[in-house]
Amino acid sequence: MMTLMVLATILKVSAAPVAPCRIHVVEKGSGWPVPLVELQTTHHVRFVTDNAGNIAFDLPELMGRETWFDVIGHGYEAPKDGFGMRGVRLTPIPGKTLKVEVTRTCIARRLGRLTGGGLFAESQKLGQEQDWVESGVLGCDSVQNAVHRGQLFWVWGDTTLARYPLGIFDGTSARTPVRALESFEPPLRLHLNYFTNNQGKPRGIAPLPGSGPTWLTAYVSLPDTNGTPHLVSSYVKIKPPLEGYLWGLTVWNDATLEFEPLRVIWTNGASAKRPPLPDGHPAFWTDPAGQRWVYFGNPFPTLRCPAAFEAWQDAATWEALTPQATVPAATDGVAIQPHSGAIAWHPWRKRWVTVFMQRFGKPSAFGELWYAEADAPTGPWGPAVKILSHENYTFYNPRLHPEFTPDGSPMLFFEGTFTMQFANKPAPTPRYDYNQILYRLDLDDPALRPAWGK
Repeated sequence: MMTLMVLATILKVSAAPVAPCRIHVVEKGSGWPVPLVELQTTHHVRFVTDNAGNIAFDLPELMGRETWFDVIGHGYEAPKDGFGMRGVRLTPIPGKTLKVEVTRTCIARRLGRLTGGGLFAESQKLGQEQDWVESGVLGCDSVQNAVHRGQLFWVWGDTTLARYPLGIFDGTSARTPVRALESFEPPLRLHLNYFTNNQGKPRGIAPLPGSGPTWLTAYVSLPDTNGTPHLVSSYVKIKPPLEGYLWGLTVWNDATLEFEPLRVIWTNGASAKRPPLPDGHPAFWTDPAGQRWVYFGNPFPTLRCPAAFEAWQDAATWEALTPQATVPAATDGVAIQPHSGAIAWHPWRKRWVTVFMQRFGKPSAFGELWYAEADAPTGPWGPAVKILSHENYTFYNPRLHPEFTPDGSPMLFFEGTFTMQFANKPAPTPRYDYNQILYRLDLDDPALRPAWGK
């Protein structure tokens, strides 16, 4: 009662805004800040933690009042109360810090959001992270990466901007150092150096002929016979609803800093079925005879060719592969059907590893992520262990980041697109929706032992 009286007096005599209350959400045990944890009041006001695990709570009607918050964490949860509800009771006070501990139930550890606006918006309302600079990008779909000329190149699909609902639809791109992470724990701060126009704003980098969006895939840097690296990609032009009506090859121009078309491979109507071509994420492998190959797949390889610029251009060198259709679950052997993902060689495991999204999984149809291993890039893969789950939300097109892993480390990093699309009409999560989120797997975690298959 005294707290309410003092607060009422402050609000009555002062016209100055009331300072927000800091709610800091951390993982129980480690103390790591947890991004993407939603707290919702009984009158349905939603707050979501930023990359530093912070919420700037500013509701005047609840200051000084005991308040129940539902907690939704996608792999992080609060304990149930006697009625089975997961949440916490807090009494927000202006300027005070309240800590909320959540228990991690997923094997993967969430490091934070890589793209979009307001990565530290809640912290900045609290006077923290004031040196973080916004890029102007609000949303990015499905990443591709390639190490080219000593840097890590990033390219995303359709991109959301603030000025209008229709943003960039011909590829947004950026560069970073190859080992781009300053820390392997949250809060995550990835500084993306975007390719920009003459006004300094992010721009499209694949203005390829044809109507509709341009999507890039099989993004990779390959040397020519003289050893000069070339950044190359397959591309597809899209028409409604989501039909790829033209596929081709494109090459990056290091002078103009954009992609230029090389040739069209297939158009809808030219033949009944699209021929095999480079598609998905690349992975390099040198066979026992010393031949270096690049494999393309999503997640498992569907095509390979010699890892050379000339061979990539020559369809006669392309070898179609039949990917493994399902992976047995480690718990019960049930066949898991992969939908999208990537593979990579992991030096610490001395095996090939994959993270893939399950097709029609539960509880989320396109939000269940699995980990598996193999002795060869073509498999066989499995058994698989579920490492991440979502509550009626989608997390698609996961991409591995083996280049982030320090030498001799068991860590593996992957990201994916967090979106309401293809889920059962959830409310979009502010700032996080349609953006890339990075996770860390520790491959020495005993929970992953069933995936070793040995």
